[in-house]
Amino acid sequence: MTDEQTAAADDAGPASAAGARREERARRAAVFDAVGARYQEVFPARAGQLACGDWLLAELPPGARVLDVGCGAGEPTARQLADGGLRVTGVDLSEGMLARARAAVPAAEFHRMDVLDLGLDGAASRWGVKELGPDGNGSLDAATAFFSLLMLPRAEIAETLGRLRALLRPGGLLALGMVEADLDDAPLPFLEQEIRVSGYLREELAGLLERSGFAVRAVDSRSYAPAGSAQPPETQLYLRCRRTG
Repeated sequence: MTDEQTAAADDAGPASAAGARREERARRAAVFDAVGARYQEVFPARAGQLACGDWLLAELPPGARVLDVGCGAGEPTARQLADGGLRVTGVDLSEGMLARARAAVPAAEFHRMDVLDLGLDGAASRWGVKELGPDGNGSLDAATAFFSLLMLPRAEIAETLGRLRALLRPGGLLALGMVEADLDDAPLPFLEQEIRVSGYLREELAGLLERSGFAVRAVDSRSYAPAGSAQPPETQLYLRCRRTG
C-alpha cells in the first residue's frame, strides 16, 4: 500500500465511523416517530423535570435564551419555559416529535438537528441553524437536556456536554435529567421498539459534569415507574448545574 493509500484509509476510518453513528441516530429518531403520542402516555408525571424548570424561571430574567436539547414533543419543558417568558429553542432528531412540539408550543422555535452538531459547523451546513454552531458560542443563558443525552454512548455524552458549555455564557445554567445506571450504549426494549442507552452512577455523573466545566449545585433523585410498563422502577437524577469559567 502506498503512503497515499494508507492516508486515504486512515481518513476513511473516522468518516465511516461518523457515518455509522449518524445512521444509528437516524434509526433511533425513527423509533420516536413511531412511538408518537404513546411517549406522553408512558411518562405522564414529570415532577422532577418541572422542578428544574421552576429553578430556571427563578434564576433567569424574562427573555433569557434557553436551548432544550432533545425537546421531544415540547412537553413539559419547552411549554413551561416559554409560558414563563423565556426565549426557547428546541432541537430534536425526530420530525414526528417536532411536529407535535410546534403545535403544542407555538411561542418556541424548533429545529431538526443532531445533538452532536451543536457548537460545530454542521449546525449550519447540515441543519441550517447557524446560531447553534461556533457563531453561537457564549450566547445561551441556559440549556436543558432531559433524558436525551442518555441516547448517546458515553463518549458522545462527554463531547456534547463540552459543546453545550461552549454555547452557554459564563455562569450559564444547565438542567440535566438522566437515569442512574452503569451502562454504556446498552440495548433496551422500549414500547415494542429497541433503543440503546447509557447511564452513570450519580457520583460518576457529577464527576463528568465537573470535568466538562460545570459546577453541580444540586442533585434530585426520584424513583419512577413508566405507566403500563412491566419494567422495574428506575432512578431518575435531576442535576442543576452552572457553567464555570
